[in-house]
Amino acid sequence: MGESLHGVKGKRVVFITVGTTCFDALVKGVDSQEVKDELLRRGYTNLLIQMGRGSYLPTKSTGDDGSLAVDYFTFSSSIAEHLKSASFVISHAGSGSIFETMRLDKPLIVVVNEDPMDNHQSELAEEFVERKHLYCARPPTLHRSLLFHTLLEMPHRWPSS
Repeated sequence: MGESLHGVKGKRVVFITVGTTCFDALVKGVDSQEVKDELLRRGYTNLLIQMGRGSYLPTKSTGDDGSLAVDYFTFSSSIAEHLKSASFVISHAGSGSIFETMRLDKPLIVVVNEDPMDNHQSELAEEFVERKHLYCARPPTLHRSLLFHTLLEMPHRWPSS
């Protein structure tokens, strides 16, 4: 996995976005060794985390030792380039992040932040799950979601008009 047609290992990026909020549970979840090991096992080479207002700092890694390369940042004026270069996206349940990822036709797992009082993000994510456009997880179930879903078969197609 992760090799090009000529046998040279290519860069396969998993991009994580939490938007402008604090969603430390998601950042901690993707920074867990079991999630990083599963992503590496699936052929991903890089993990780029947009951590927003969170206080949890993920463990950076160059990946030189054969592990997943991990980097993070807080905010960017636009995440469009990060989404375009990603092979796979794990996102908070914000409508902007969901729609932008779906328009780019990227595989997507949406992780619902259970902390906010308003559950509109959960309702939006569940609606897209029902329509089979994405998978949804909670922070404690992210690893299981990666194990049970074949990312190449993820329902990531934008709804046809």
